[in-house]
Amino acid sequence: MEISPNVPYMVAELVIAFSSTLGNLLVCVAVGFNRKLRTVTNYFLVSLAVADVCVGTVAIPCAILTDMGVPRDSLYLCLLMLSVLIMFTQSSIFSLLAVAVERYVAIFMPFRYHVLMTPRNAALVILATWVLAFLIGLVPLMGWHKAPPESGYCFFVFVVDMTYMVYFNFFACLLMPLLIMFLIYAQIFATVKRQVRRIASEQRGRGEQQSRAAERMRREMKMATSLFLVLFLFTVCWIPLHVINCFLLLCPHCPVPLELLLAAIILSHANSAVNPFLYAYTMKAFRDAFKEIFLCCRTTGDGEASNENNTNEETRTGPDRAGDPRAVRS
Repeated sequence: MEISPNVPYMVAELVIAFSSTLGNLLVCVAVGFNRKLRTVTNYFLVSLAVADVCVGTVAIPCAILTDMGVPRDSLYLCLLMLSVLIMFTQSSIFSLLAVAVERYVAIFMPFRYHVLMTPRNAALVILATWVLAFLIGLVPLMGWHKAPPESGYCFFVFVVDMTYMVYFNFFACLLMPLLIMFLIYAQIFATVKRQVRRIASEQRGRGEQQSRAAERMRREMKMATSLFLVLFLFTVCWIPLHVINCFLLLCPHCPVPLELLLAAIILSHANSAVNPFLYAYTMKAFRDAFKEIFLCCRTTGDGEASNENNTNEETRTGPDRAGDPRAVRS
């Protein structure tokens, strides 16, 4: 029996894959070429962007193949392909957790921030998050999976054990970090708002120093709001799929329409494509960096065309330019 491909699902996934890859590569290029963006916070966002690029280039193609039951009659290759998305999702959640902790240190431990949050320490944290995500994603390959289906087709719900997905991957590795992050941001918002009110009430007669402190607090609030939106969208995009997994485990006889399952998968993958748009909309530094990249590409293209025209002009008028003092001498 052959599995007919779900064309609308495949088209949606390919559009998301293209958008995710292009947008998150743009984020990486922006941080790499713009010195103002080379902050510890943005290093963690680059780690998140790399995970999203991997979703677009590796995980989504694997998801499309497994939707068609491919590879067939190869359990370990099937498990490896299914583990890829788990791996990159876990890397994303750990990157978001690192961002939240970094913002917590910036707000509540400002005098130790430059000691704790150095680029070297950030690189070590990023390495640790990827290694841990890699190990968590490979747990099904280590034996926590279902027996291979008789048909031999590689379908997620037939191969991956839902006890792993619900109790380990969802409750322990996703829900707990999400709860910690929401508590961190709640404390940040409450503290910053209280500080802004206190500074505003004391600002009369205090002069420029209080104004600078108030402005710093407002910047921290704006940054925390932008990063919280990234976390909120991640939660909105991924929770529906995990809720469906809970239904599949706790109520195995409850019917789950295939269309609903595919829509939840598409929503979870779409999260990888939205962050660059969110950065451009909420963070002026990223917005300016994106504009510079696009203007640079356009200027480079115009410059190449201009150089080509100049070359053609020189070719046509070469002998006449021999005595021109502006001619470039080799």
